[in-house]
Amino acid sequence: MTITLQAFGREDFQRLIDWAVSPEFLLQWAGPIFRFPLDTPQLEEYLAAAAEAPPKRRIFRAVADGEVVGHVELDAIDVWNGSARMSRVLVADAWRGRGAGYAMVQAILEFGFGDLGLHRVDLVVFDFNLAAIACYEKAGFLREGYIRDARRMGESYWSLYLMGMFEDEWRKGPGLR
Repeated sequence: MTITLQAFGREDFQRLIDWAVSPEFLLQWAGPIFRFPLDTPQLEEYLAAAAEAPPKRRIFRAVADGEVVGHVELDAIDVWNGSARMSRVLVADAWRGRGAGYAMVQAILEFGFGDLGLHRVDLVVFDFNLAAIACYEKAGFLREGYIRDARRMGESYWSLYLMGMFEDEWRKGPGLR
């Protein structure tokens, strides 16, 4: 599957609002950046952060076969240190299990390492999100740490894995790191 990354804009707001169906889903997808229910003012603020110069955030809709299949972002872009965090990776329900997530990860890594010339891309993922962890490991990310009880959801806490990849590892290709 080929994914094209296109700049996220106001025309994408309603799609994300519709996809964010519960507080649990919103936290799993977006982390603590948004509060449920997701709404236009929150997304306006989110989009404004991508307009800073230089941008610390690059937000994309992921498109395959002319259809928006997901959302992905590079956040915490640090040009001086050559690093960024892959964040808010979301695959539309109709595209799950069809390789869209892996293709989105490959596309954002191409952008980060290829276009931006980054040295490192990392991510955090909830420890119970086994499908995402498998996708990230298949793409070549390595588990670097475990962050216990990092996010509160109701009366419980969720833990995260920190995963990372270097540019030279990415250039070798998946399975060769």
